Amino acid sequence: MSTLVIVESPTKARTIRNYLPSGYIVQASVGHVRDLPKSADEIPAKYKEVDWAKKFGVNVHGDFEPLYVIPKDKKKVVKELKDALKNADELILATDEDREGESIAWHLLQLLKPKVPTKRMVFHEITQEAIQAALKNCRDINENLVHAQETRRILDRLVGYTLSPLLWKKIAYGLSAGRVQSVAVRLLVQRERERRAFHTAQYWDLKAALSKAKGKFEAKLITLEGKKLATGSDFDPKTGKLLPKKDVVLLDEAAAQVLKERLETLAWRISKTEEKPATRRPSPPFTTSTLQQEANRKLGLSARDTMRTAQKLYEEGYITYMRTDSVHLSSQAIAAARDCVEQKYGVEYLPKKPRQYATKSKGAQEAHEAIRPAGASFRTPKETGLGDREFRLYDLIWKRTVACQMADARLTQMNVTIAVAEAEFRATGKRIDFPGFFRAYVEGSDDPDAALEDQEVILPALKVDDQPKCDQLNALGHETQPPARYSEASLVKTLESEGVGRPSTYASIINTIIDRRYAQMRNKTLVPTFTAFAVSSLLESHFEDLVDTGFTSRMEQTLDEIATGDVQWLPYLKKFYAGDTGLEGQVKTQEQEIDAVAAKAIALDNLEAQVKIGRFGPYIEVPAENDAIVKASIPDDLTPADLNPEQVAQIVRQKLEGPTQLGTHPETGEIIYILSGNYGPYVQLGEQTEDKKKKPKRSSLPKGMKPEDLTLEIAVGLLSLPRLLGEHPDTGAKVKASLGRFGPYVVHDQGKDGKDYRSIKDPDDVLTITLERALEMLAQPKAGRGRRSTKKPLKELGNHPADDEPVNIFEGPYGKYIKHGKTNVGIPEGETVESMDLEKAVTLLATKEGTKKTRAKKTTAKKTTAKKSTTTKKTAAKKTTVKKSTTTKKTTTKRKTTTKKAKEE
Repeated sequence: MSTLVIVESPTKARTIRNYLPSGYIVQASVGHVRDLPKSADEIPAKYKEVDWAKKFGVNVHGDFEPLYVIPKDKKKVVKELKDALKNADELILATDEDREGESIAWHLLQLLKPKVPTKRMVFHEITQEAIQAALKNCRDINENLVHAQETRRILDRLVGYTLSPLLWKKIAYGLSAGRVQSVAVRLLVQRERERRAFHTAQYWDLKAALSKAKGKFEAKLITLEGKKLATGSDFDPKTGKLLPKKDVVLLDEAAAQVLKERLETLAWRISKTEEKPATRRPSPPFTTSTLQQEANRKLGLSARDTMRTAQKLYEEGYITYMRTDSVHLSSQAIAAARDCVEQKYGVEYLPKKPRQYATKSKGAQEAHEAIRPAGASFRTPKETGLGDREFRLYDLIWKRTVACQMADARLTQMNVTIAVAEAEFRATGKRIDFPGFFRAYVEGSDDPDAALEDQEVILPALKVDDQPKCDQLNALGHETQPPARYSEASLVKTLESEGVGRPSTYASIINTIIDRRYAQMRNKTLVPTFTAFAVSSLLESHFEDLVDTGFTSRMEQTLDEIATGDVQWLPYLKKFYAGDTGLEGQVKTQEQEIDAVAAKAIALDNLEAQVKIGRFGPYIEVPAENDAIVKASIPDDLTPADLNPEQVAQIVRQKLEGPTQLGTHPETGEIIYILSGNYGPYVQLGEQTEDKKKKPKRSSLPKGMKPEDLTLEIAVGLLSLPRLLGEHPDTGAKVKASLGRFGPYVVHDQGKDGKDYRSIKDPDDVLTITLERALEMLAQPKAGRGRRSTKKPLKELGNHPADDEPVNIFEGPYGKYIKHGKTNVGIPEGETVESMDLEKAVTLLATKEGTKKTRAKKTTAKKTTAKKSTTTKKTAAKKTTVKKSTTTKKTTTKRKTTTKKAKEE
């Protein structure tokens, strides 16, 4: 007796094959095998002239019956599955356990029409135990889940294929709308509007560097004559203006400087000290959404890369199913996590009772458990043998899962108030009394040890009436900041909190927004384009519900209710599309009312010029003499965020006069132009050729420099950047000066050993700075963050023989440790601070460094072995199939092994 098991991907097939009894044949459907037609070519001949088939692929007047077709690239797969089924006595559909997996299983059933017993098998991890348990608990296909997924697919098709043609007519051909895509784009546009309407305000305060005995600390001005000093929280985050009814002191620069000069010579006195205990609890284990957010913050991975990597880890048996919005952990997983805690960190890091987490998401349904390491016992990241991205993501999941079952972190918050004349300053500190789960996981950091050290801000021993010395007092100016643009992580968080879409689709939604040029990814944030503004304005004005987060969230709730059988899918589709306020009627009505000229226009705050969308992209219109209108194209890389009156004037001037010619380069003879771009004005050497890939030499103007102040000499200097200043005397590596996104800098470039940067501040100049001055700057330690003071070592062991850098022993939040550069290692049992010497420390440090190198070697070896194995297989195959070369070429066409992707919403 043989059993055919069908899964989605070849990788999953290879893994699951190891856990099934003999006689089980596993094959992959390679994702979906049927879908709605994507083009006219895919429509069957008998439906070619049918209106609903050409328009939607869904019979909107015939109970919304979908027209399913087999894509060309799946016909061979379907044939192979049918052939395999002929020799099977049983069929098991083992696609993923979410709605989309259920839908794929149903489509397979409809296509294959098996005459043998058929079962549905589901599991949320690919391990021996999980697969054996799933085999014993097979079930039938859940029709409600299928209806929910089918309804979602039809809704997406109706919204996209109804609104997109309208956008082509009214704005520009090729634009698209989507049920979730358009809501996400509107969020980006709304945030950019808020930023444009924002007015920056200034406020000043004082910061003091104080000392008592040998202890140094910092304090900030908080009150003046008993009245609170204005801080950033006193300003409206949307407008930038001081909030009404705020009884605060708002200092300007002049007042701050006068106050500084008066206070710095007076006596300072400690008026109050306060210590408060605080507790931090670990975060729940990962869901799809939180994994995407944290991988973006910690690892810099996009939502798409995170999901691809997570899917690979799941299919190879390393983690549980990665499409879930549940934070629940099974008793088996909790036991495994607690065992890891006890083994790695000790019993004191275990809470008395296991932690249970409740899912807060409204419609949590994708799977029954959070994302965690697979199995009844968790492999440590080192034990997996994984490399690169897979290792880092597994490491993140392992740490988060283990940390969620660890004890709370206990901290002490310290506040010290210092009085001087009518002013009060405050110093704040934080001491970690017991690190708890911090030992394993600190949000936003991929190195818990280093993060713990960074989190502590220790104040010296201070008591009331002590008189610290004021070593330095500075007046500091601040500007209110507009609302931050969305990053991938913050957009995912907002979509989930608003209940828009499903977490499993967010990666594809963000990818679609960028691919279709509704947003640019800039400095890890999503910046909406002019097209995004035009489309969002039209949809807001005429189809407000469809881009409203509340309306879209209610649609998701209805889909959840269809999945549980509480709502019938067909009546809901009829009401949405053909009801009194249905989509069909709305589009017919609004199409007559939408003025195409007005739809192409974009209104931007603080801008008098008219911006419009044309056939070849966005352009501006400004009045000229004799009632004429000047039209000028907006550069491709310019977004609404960059467009201001100065930029408009520059674009118009370039249109009328051509780019400003500053002069001729003395060495090349090429003309130097002044142009305006994404990040403001810049200089360009020569003209852009027809080959867009070959860009002429360019350089931005330093911050604060206006185009009218630019001279030919300065322009030549800017175009010569980066400047090679010389070689570092200690390393022989190059020292350069250049201009970056954050201003001018010098860099000590040691190649593979890293780069050491220092910012160039006034009065130094990037164009004139010397090697000697650069070396002085590089010799200075980098400016520290916040108020953290440099820790004093418990013991100085000496300099490391390899690089002559210091090796010291420090007191950390959870014990004493040895530090050399960026490497920390704890003092082993049986050793004390007194017994440790340089030789022992160097040995311990070498062991830890060796662990890192071993991991890297394993990764390299794994890749090399894989390449050799592939080569060997190819050679062997070549020798044994010479006579069948023609057939082989035909039957071994390379097939993409892409797994199922979440459908665009």
